[in-house]
Amino acid sequence: MYFSFPPWRQRLLEPLGVALEPARKPGRISTSLSGGSGSPVRPSPRPPPPPGGGGLRGRGCCGWLLRSGAMNLPRGPDNLCFDKDEFMKPDFDVDHFVSECRKRVQLEELRDDLELYYKLLKTAMIELINKDYADFVNLSTNLVGMDKALNQLSVPLGQLREEVMSLKSCVSEEIRAIDDRLSKQEDIRKKKMCVLRLIQVIKSVEKIEKILHSQNSKETSLEVSSPLLHIYIGQIQKLQFHAVQSKGMPLLDKLKPRIVGITATLQQSLEGLLLEGLQTSNIDIIRHCLRTYATIDKTRDAEALVGEVLVKPYIDEVIVEQYVQSQPNGLQTMYSKLLEFVPLHCRLLREVTGGGISSERGNTVPGYDFLVNSVWPEIVRGLEIKLPSLFNPGNPDLFHEKYNVSMDFVRKFERQCGSQASVKRLRLHPSYQSFNDKWNLPVYFQIRFREIAGALEAALSDGLEEAPAESSYCLLATHMTWASLLKCWSAQIFLPLLTDRLWKFSLQILARYSVFVNELLLRPVSNETVKDHKKTLASKESPLNSVEDQGNECGPDAQSLPSISITQLVFVAADLDRLQEWLPELLEMIKPKLDMIGFKNIACISGALEDSRNSLLGSWPTLNSKIIQDLNDSCFSCLKSALEIPRLYRRTNKEVPTKALPYVDSALKPFHQLKNDYKDILKPAVIEQWLEGALNTSTQKYLDTVSDILHSVKKMEESLKRLKQARKTVTANNPSPSGGMSDDNKIRLQLALDVEHFGMQMEKMGMQLSNIKSFSTLSELVQAAKDQMGTEQT
Repeated sequence: MYFSFPPWRQRLLEPLGVALEPARKPGRISTSLSGGSGSPVRPSPRPPPPPGGGGLRGRGCCGWLLRSGAMNLPRGPDNLCFDKDEFMKPDFDVDHFVSECRKRVQLEELRDDLELYYKLLKTAMIELINKDYADFVNLSTNLVGMDKALNQLSVPLGQLREEVMSLKSCVSEEIRAIDDRLSKQEDIRKKKMCVLRLIQVIKSVEKIEKILHSQNSKETSLEVSSPLLHIYIGQIQKLQFHAVQSKGMPLLDKLKPRIVGITATLQQSLEGLLLEGLQTSNIDIIRHCLRTYATIDKTRDAEALVGEVLVKPYIDEVIVEQYVQSQPNGLQTMYSKLLEFVPLHCRLLREVTGGGISSERGNTVPGYDFLVNSVWPEIVRGLEIKLPSLFNPGNPDLFHEKYNVSMDFVRKFERQCGSQASVKRLRLHPSYQSFNDKWNLPVYFQIRFREIAGALEAALSDGLEEAPAESSYCLLATHMTWASLLKCWSAQIFLPLLTDRLWKFSLQILARYSVFVNELLLRPVSNETVKDHKKTLASKESPLNSVEDQGNECGPDAQSLPSISITQLVFVAADLDRLQEWLPELLEMIKPKLDMIGFKNIACISGALEDSRNSLLGSWPTLNSKIIQDLNDSCFSCLKSALEIPRLYRRTNKEVPTKALPYVDSALKPFHQLKNDYKDILKPAVIEQWLEGALNTSTQKYLDTVSDILHSVKKMEESLKRLKQARKTVTANNPSPSGGMSDDNKIRLQLALDVEHFGMQMEKMGMQLSNIKSFSTLSELVQAAKDQMGTEQT
């Protein structure tokens, strides 16, 4: 017998210089490691192991021990570079193991650790084999003759198996026979029970008929205190129980007419007793009758009887259409009378059934709800039949008033119910659903929609008409937009069940106004001054005149649209700014309405309103640019008059300038008018933004103009100097008769005075000159020209 290590362990150790030498004989197990200089010693070849493993010869003793888990691996030193448990994993792979170890240590160190642990494994294997040596040696000896013994046992075991199968067959047949007999007995028992129930039905019917016959012969009716009534009720209970259990039997179908007659007779007697108790206010009779109805499972019949006899006459008397239409508060008065019915006529019924405040729980009869099943259906029936005009939405104001009064009546009726369970039953009752469905709310909403949307569209079609004097807005279109939003949520129009539609309508109104503003911004701006526009705003603008004003400046698309003035643009901006600021107030107005319907997701509503606000503000940049552009055009149309200064002073012998020319004040006049005329409707920050934007552009253009003038003056001056040198004249360039300042210097001085005045006027308007980007360059330019003028004079 010899032992060997598995091939994978041999492959693991071979690259590291570790060789395994198989033990030749039991008891003489040895190990051999490669020396420091020699090559690894290979194990001598041996025949392959027999199929099936072959005990210890299968794949080596060590491999068998590791696979079977019969022993724990010996513990090695703590400084090993690998974990010994890695060898026990079923998916152990040599290449993976080596690659992982190489990440931590060098191959030489891995080889040393494997050699060390190999010695420990081999020592442990030798100790294990020496411990159980006798068992290993005698393993094959003990199996000699085992095949012969097994063959001798096979014959008697086969005979025993046949006997057991035969016995099993017999037992199965007996079990089936017993099951058949038990099923027949069960069938007989069921039929017997059916027969007994039918006998009980017949006995109950005969006994009840006998009681009724005896009462008819005495010409007396059943009384509450009569012992026969209790016997009668007991027999009815038995009859109903057995009749239900015998449902579908032919004999029961034959007895059905007699049972129906008995039940009808009993109900007739109970109806008479119940009406007597209600008329005489005898609570004992009422309690006994209701309990009897409950006993025979006819509670709904009792409730129907009360509705027909007690409720219906009162409802027919109170609900009168002529009275409702003739009186100022006829509908509210009618509802008040209907609410009085419960405390006046249903007190005893509620006390007996536990719906009253003073009801004693021990004496109540459960299972009844007369307010839900008797009173409410009759009220709805009376309103639908005798007052059909109540649900007519033709007049929306009247419909709104009727609906609110009716819903208030429903809430008060619900408060009369004895419990929350009763309220739930009321809301689930078909007549309750029918009453709510009668109110044609979609038609009412459509009428209101056309009413509000029509007025809004009329205002938007008028375009730029001014708002009423008492309005916070400037334009009628904006005034009507805000008024429409308020009207949707006003108490005169709002209905809780239309909250979703009114909210959608509110968003549509804001979207329509946003489209209206964007359409206005497509119009060309007229060339009139601010003051002229303000004078002509009151008169309605003619599209033909507006087109003619823009005749030479606008393209074909612009000529098809009426023009819009700067004043109107300012009004649009003021209204747009105020409207988007007031939208949070609209949200605060809507929140209580949402609480009425139990809607809690306010963030969703707020987000949608914020989207509408952003849509309105989306047109703000375009509006700003139009206003700034118009102000810039008005300003620079005057500032470009500076081009006339050379013509004003050249060869005219004018005096030396001492003040700015009027064109500077004219250029800033639109800015002063904007700031003074619209300070009440515009925020100061908005005005400052417009002024700063327009002045930045105008100043840049003014800088270019002044620069061109000074450049042309300099060129003219240089050309004159060259001409003077060519003619060798002594006279100065265009000197005045008194020998004063030259024309070119006058031009420079005038420009310096104009720019200085321009800056002073902007400061008077409250503008920071540091915010006007080109003004510092402009000032430096004219100051340099002024300094040059002083140098030339010296």
